[in-house]
Amino acid sequence: MATALAGFALGFSLILAIGAQNAFVLRQGLLKSHVFAVCLTCALSDALLIAAGVAGFGALAQAIPGLELAMRLLGAAFLIWYGARTFLSAWRGGQAMQAGQAAGSLRTALLTCLALTWLNPHVYLDTVVLLGAVAAQYDNRLNFALGAMSASFVFFFALGYGARLLAPLFAKPRAWQVLDVVIGLVMWAIAAKLLLM
Repeated sequence: MATALAGFALGFSLILAIGAQNAFVLRQGLLKSHVFAVCLTCALSDALLIAAGVAGFGALAQAIPGLELAMRLLGAAFLIWYGARTFLSAWRGGQAMQAGQAAGSLRTALLTCLALTWLNPHVYLDTVVLLGAVAAQYDNRLNFALGAMSASFVFFFALGYGARLLAPLFAKPRAWQVLDVVIGLVMWAIAAKLLLM
């Protein structure tokens, strides 16, 4: 149980930081659009990455020359595009995105969610490399992995469904504009960090 709690604590602390994936889940939660599917996709993706890290994939990823650079450039390009899209949305005004309005098709939401997850090199560093390295220190790596995976499920579903508590605030178009600007800045800041690494 102590090993699972250690995995939960580390997994939760790594995922807590505001990032592209979290901002997207928050936005979907506020829009009440495909929340379950988006939260489940994020949590399952994290679980797969954690499993890969605990199974030793981190060492393999580090051994392939150029893989880390390619992941960083691809991730930065996607984040720049997504940030530009949210800035454009803020510029056009928030009235088209009031809480409760659809945020696009399920396919679009899931593809965006998958891109924000799998094209983000930080996800690999946190889940595959860091969690994998820490898990190797424990005798029962399975319990550590299950604890870290549980943290992902708890966090994403709490974020997605907890966002509804903020819905009255986001009934105002100006609040959506501010959120879009913040999301755009987060995306571009992460992209800049990836390019300057």
